Amino acid sequence: MNAATPAVASPDVQGLVQAIVQANAEDSLGNPLTPQQWDTLSAYLLPHTLAAGQVLFTQGAIDRTLYLVESGSLSVHCEDEKARLRLAIVGAGSVVGEGAFFSHRPRNASVQAAAPSRLWGLTALRFSELANRQPAIALGVSMAAGAVLAKRLGNRRRRVAAT
Repeated sequence: MNAATPAVASPDVQGLVQAIVQANAEDSLGNPLTPQQWDTLSAYLLPHTLAAGQVLFTQGAIDRTLYLVESGSLSVHCEDEKARLRLAIVGAGSVVGEGAFFSHRPRNASVQAAAPSRLWGLTALRFSELANRQPAIALGVSMAAGAVLAKRLGNRRRRVAAT
């Protein structure tokens, strides 16, 4: 797996919050938290930066990290022995990795930066800690990510783009 390298940065998620508030794509995350809850959540998130073309995760990988997209755009694609098929472009204010996050199954698609991107990762372990210590915040995040998953599954064209 060619995972993103964690960026050296303070846990300031204000750029992420602004991206979510301003996003207008059908599969945008929506703003599930108060400013104070975002501050609390920031301690559980890991910042990542991707250069254009860098792979975030590959199809078949065993990883349940949920990524919140602050900036840039990500290409979601599937591969078989014959071809590579782009399924979707995910932009700022949305998430990737929601399928594996909820299903506990391998990634069903690969995700690669289409442009330089900044993301915030929430690993399964950190989410469990969050759920134990801050259940309202964990519920807000999971409901928002679940809503994105439901929107993607409801859209026939993007159904397979749930990563």
